[in-house]
Amino acid sequence: METTAEEQLIGPLLLARGTIDRSSALRADDGWLEQAWSDPTTRVLVIDDGHTLVRRAGDEVRAVLFTPADAPPGPRFLLGVEDGVAYFAVAAPLPGVTKGELNGRVTFAMKLGDTPEGKPVAAGLRQVGGLLGDRDAGLLVYAVALEAWHATHEYCPRCGTRTTVQAGGHIRVCPQDASQHFPRVDPAVIMLVRDENDRCLLARGPQWPKGRLSILAGFVEPGESLEHAVVREVAEEVGVTVVSPRYLGSQPWPFPRSLMLGFFAEATSTALTPDADEIAEARWYSREELAAALESGELRLPPPVSIARRLIETWYGGELPGG
Repeated sequence: METTAEEQLIGPLLLARGTIDRSSALRADDGWLEQAWSDPTTRVLVIDDGHTLVRRAGDEVRAVLFTPADAPPGPRFLLGVEDGVAYFAVAAPLPGVTKGELNGRVTFAMKLGDTPEGKPVAAGLRQVGGLLGDRDAGLLVYAVALEAWHATHEYCPRCGTRTTVQAGGHIRVCPQDASQHFPRVDPAVIMLVRDENDRCLLARGPQWPKGRLSILAGFVEPGESLEHAVVREVAEEVGVTVVSPRYLGSQPWPFPRSLMLGFFAEATSTALTPDADEIAEARWYSREELAAALESGELRLPPPVSIARRLIETWYGGELPGG
């Protein structure tokens, strides 16, 4: 079945939102950076191992933003400017959060309703990314990606010298050989495969619990186009031949540095031969079968924060329960 020109993703890509002007021209202006940091109107997002502080305000969840004077010390990254206000991220321990609390952050989404309004709570992007407003979601995704890159690129890959941070946190420079190193993004294709009967192919990897299924995905290899990556990954993972990959949208997935590029693809074969190292189970679902499996609890889908969920719902024709 061919994707029509009118077919678009249902619902927003929750980690692809943002309102901040990234203001790349200001990153090399050390004078402006220092002036912005001394400005009491500047706001700072503290990021610690991919998590930040958030608080509930009525029906909304908001990121806790500090003034520079109140922010803890640590490497700082310029995130951008909006309405004359500069926004930075600082990589540092979260104020008021013990290590034990930090290790329990994954339960944030479940405990959100019991959290007193206004009380800061440590939360990860997977748990809170879809609950934040556009500005805060964009800030957090950006900060998580930068923090992850800096944490793994402290040393020059050429000579091993410790690098220095420049350009508002967007370049690391080697003082020994003057080489410059930039944040890395790994493109990955994620594809909803449909057969001639418009059934959807779902699968899970060996590391996933039984009953949690999603669509296929894989990294783009060197010298490979996105479309070729779609065809190759499907063939490698389940032995199905696909044609006509159609791009629908993209979303950052900074765990630690992926950019997920979403496609629909049409299967010309349906026999499944899963690669045991990559796929624990795979099967075709009609819309009726998918709805019944979700209702019975036999099947669970990726959460709404993922592009996988949006691609499945686009094929299905509406929002699906659970996640």
